[in-house]
Amino acid sequence: MTKDIEAAAYLKDKIKYTPKIGIVLGTGLGDLAECVEDAVVIPYTEVPHFPVSTAPGHKGRFVSGRLAGAPVLIMQGRIHFYEGYTMQELAFPIQVMKAAGIEELILTNASGGINAAYTPGDLVCIKDHIKFDLDSPQRGRNREDLGGRFFDMTHAYAPSMRNIAKETMAALGLPEFEGVYAYMGGPQFETPAEIRMLRILGADLVGMSTVPEAITAAHCGIRCMGISCVTNMAAGMENGGLDPAVIHRAERDARQNFENLVKGIVERLWKK
Repeated sequence: MTKDIEAAAYLKDKIKYTPKIGIVLGTGLGDLAECVEDAVVIPYTEVPHFPVSTAPGHKGRFVSGRLAGAPVLIMQGRIHFYEGYTMQELAFPIQVMKAAGIEELILTNASGGINAAYTPGDLVCIKDHIKFDLDSPQRGRNREDLGGRFFDMTHAYAPSMRNIAKETMAALGLPEFEGVYAYMGGPQFETPAEIRMLRILGADLVGMSTVPEAITAAHCGIRCMGISCVTNMAAGMENGGLDPAVIHRAERDARQNFENLVKGIVERLWKK
């Protein structure tokens, strides 16, 4: 038995429902898990072989139950490359979700805004990404039971799921923002020169997560989408740079919109 299957078997033995929708909650977005009904909470430390979140604000636990009527499996906190994990270790949680039966995955994160049309607190549907780390979560011996050695990333962020996100945004009266997410390893924030480069290359957002998970989802056949919460404008942008007060206010202001958006997406995915 492989480690991911062993971890998934532990989860399936504990949870009450068979979830098809998985959600990964990023920095400042973990409160959504408190909306889950009939919840079962499983700390990562209890799951065989599972890595532990060390980033501030990441509770490091699975929450399973019903959200907007749909059975879900939520990661309340993720792991990051900057915590010292390898790219291959970043793949493991998504492989566990696959083994647990997840077919559709919603990845969420906090990000810096590069597109000048954004303001802190905006929610953006990720349509594509740019990765600036040459390593890959799929480097090394390929797991043929999960996916092929070479795999397509054209629709890594599934158009059908993005359309549902935009429909939900419109129904909630939110701007229908879509953007390209640039992945930087961190933990340091980007320099103004790096942000100028990313803007020239077509990036709208920048952050330190999500992309390794999206690559792994594409490899193992999970349909995936991403929602990014702009918590600050990036370095060198107008009113840009690291300001904890701005980030805290953006997370607070976006909380209800974020919860409504994700619940609306989940409900539409479940009913489609």
